[in-house]
Amino acid sequence: MKVLKCLVQAVPLVFMPMQGCIEPFDTSYVDFESALVIDATITDEPKHQEIFISRTYEFEADGPSGESGAMIKVVSENGNTYDFTESEAGTYISNQVFSAEPNLDYALEVTTKDGRQYASNTVQMAGISNIDTLFAVRMFNDFGEEGMGIFMDGSSSGDGPGYYRYEYEETYRIVAPHFRTEDLVVVEQEPPLQDYLELGPRSGDEFVCYPTDHSIRLILNDTEELDGNGYTNFNVRFISRESYILAHRYSILVRQYVQSKEADSFYSILQNFSSLESLFSQIQPGYLSGNIFSQEDRNEKVLGYFGVVSIDEKRIFFNYVDYFLGEPLPPYVNPCRYTAPCGVIDLVRYNEVKYIKPNEGEIRGGCVGPHITVPRVCGDCTALGPSEVPEFWTD
Repeated sequence: MKVLKCLVQAVPLVFMPMQGCIEPFDTSYVDFESALVIDATITDEPKHQEIFISRTYEFEADGPSGESGAMIKVVSENGNTYDFTESEAGTYISNQVFSAEPNLDYALEVTTKDGRQYASNTVQMAGISNIDTLFAVRMFNDFGEEGMGIFMDGSSSGDGPGYYRYEYEETYRIVAPHFRTEDLVVVEQEPPLQDYLELGPRSGDEFVCYPTDHSIRLILNDTEELDGNGYTNFNVRFISRESYILAHRYSILVRQYVQSKEADSFYSILQNFSSLESLFSQIQPGYLSGNIFSQEDRNEKVLGYFGVVSIDEKRIFFNYVDYFLGEPLPPYVNPCRYTAPCGVIDLVRYNEVKYIKPNEGEIRGGCVGPHITVPRVCGDCTALGPSEVPEFWTD
């Protein structure tokens, strides 16, 4: 899970950039300190567990880079040790499939390539996760915007209040609105002859596609003000009816993690840092401390949290017509304006446009070409995602 890896870029006290419409300014940090960032969550789901390690970066840098060459292991109270191997820069995968067990202490140990050693406090699973219901509702949000809300009822088996973290994957059917069965093809010639265009058949794989998007923000919930550890009607996602992802068929898979109160406090602070309102707040703490520390220098700043969580997941599907029968479809991701560009051969060569029909005088004036085209995304849905139907997909 890469929630921390994404959101930590917004934490100003570790000198990382925040996306948003703010006026740029020049700044530098003379005393910049590169701190280790560890995002480590193991779950009760039997799988190859993943841990992500990177470093903080300055505003002037292009972005975070994975911390390579580390040795990582998770040690359980019953004596089991699970070693991890780097699969790509900063991403480490457990050598064996394993799952966290209730009522066992776990600890993380990390040795970086320069020999520095880090460890976590021991942690336990906070309870067994359960999503009772996942459902969709046509609604208006707090800003008066109409769309679809994704809601859930859930609980955990832990004692006292429940603390929850969520992530989701949404997959949706896209139909290219200007797909044609033929397309322009560049016929290459040996010099001094010039390349030219001709019409050829197109693959039907460019007509219907199934992109997948992942949640990129922290989504938290707790039952501190409720009786017990269950909740109802938690809004985990809102999608405007103007969003093209709703136009045909939509699916969302929601994962619920049950975490400790300490983990919830850490992620709540991190969530606050990720908002524009708090980005330059005057009440920021000097350092966001998690449960991972240097074994050699307790004053060294290490950003991150090692968590052991229970996970449950559910998926739902719905069609646009299930809730908006007889109403206009949302606008497509691109307005798909017809053009007859000059130099179309290079646009075809680099797959930037798709053929519609000959230009028989419909588009005039200026420099116009012989073919009417649209941007690629309007005639080829693979610009947005794969055409293969996902294994989980149902109609």
